[in-house]
Amino acid sequence: MRVKAFKAWRPAEGKAASVASVPYDVVDTKQAAALAAGNPDSFLHVVRAEIDLPEGTDPYSDAVYAKAKANLKRLMDEGILIREEKPAMYLYSQQMGDHVQFGIVATCHFGDYEEGKIKIHEKTRRVKEEDRIRYVDTQNANTGPVFLAYRDSEKINAIVDAVKATEPLYKFTAVDGVIHTVWKFEDAAELEAEFGKIPATYVADGHHRSASAAKVGAMRRAANPNHTGSEPYNYFLAVMFPESELKILAYNRVILALPGTQADFLTALNEKFAVENNGKAVPEKAGEICMYINGEWSTLTPKQMPEATDPVAALDVSILQNEVLGPMLNIEDPRESNDIDFIGGIKGTAELEKWVNDGRAVMAFSMYPTSMEQLFAVADAGMLMPPKSTWFEPKLRSGLLVNTLD
Repeated sequence: MRVKAFKAWRPAEGKAASVASVPYDVVDTKQAAALAAGNPDSFLHVVRAEIDLPEGTDPYSDAVYAKAKANLKRLMDEGILIREEKPAMYLYSQQMGDHVQFGIVATCHFGDYEEGKIKIHEKTRRVKEEDRIRYVDTQNANTGPVFLAYRDSEKINAIVDAVKATEPLYKFTAVDGVIHTVWKFEDAAELEAEFGKIPATYVADGHHRSASAAKVGAMRRAANPNHTGSEPYNYFLAVMFPESELKILAYNRVILALPGTQADFLTALNEKFAVENNGKAVPEKAGEICMYINGEWSTLTPKQMPEATDPVAALDVSILQNEVLGPMLNIEDPRESNDIDFIGGIKGTAELEKWVNDGRAVMAFSMYPTSMEQLFAVADAGMLMPPKSTWFEPKLRSGLLVNTLD
């Protein structure tokens, strides 16, 4: 991997908690406005700049990109964000309850993405990718990092452990109770060398951010007749976590409408699955899917499991898609269907029950989480998972470290 230190823009002393924000894609405009209310330092003014424009403004309008650029410049000009004098790497930890994960913040070469050394497991949507391309190009910056995973390295782990013992740059507890801590590696040369021995990293979260960052780099390469490959635009912001520290939560489904009668659906379901009305809301193992319908939970077990040699077909989300959503519910493409929605496992199964009990959905499916081993296997095979197969928590905060492309 081509990984290097960068001259970060980061919050001034005492400003980290007020600047750092949730990622742009986990809140809508209304939620972003509520979170940023009364806080001009909030990075939501950069990543969701429509909150500073008239209500109803199209988030993809020229005015939003221009406002985002102006808001980032304001934070820099007012000294809310300060720039490091020399390139560095950082250690970023998040603690949610008993779970703690430590990621290395650095920049990755977009050529590694083009060459498949930064591996993906999901498709991107064109409209979202185009939005991120324009956003990065207009801002001339990566304002939100890509969430990457790598297979554990004893040497990198040892370097990280040494830095944990030093005084952090920032430590604060966000409104959701997650504790965020950032340290700086004073010398990044050893880390750069060790990542040079890592054969691949994997996009855990941020497929649109990584795809758009690579395309902005390619655009600037094409426009520069003197391109060398070392220019700042060749690198994009990422946080890299060792596999052993990451925790994938379930990504659950709610069905908003049936194409036929409920009786016909249940008849078809019983032909393909053993259905046990046991009241269990959370699957205990892979190969189980829990369904909530008519105020009751049941466990579904396929009567015939797919070939284990196909890493995608063996996923529980694939079994649900291939055996239920497509053939029984006419949801052939979950990205485009209006009859399905997705709920992160962080919200629990009570949220699924609420959707059904309130009449917003006709049924819900509680999934067993995809494993990191499965994610790696799919990506290594050059295959793609069904959409919304993984939900990572806690989410990376935006604004703690910003990478500019010059």
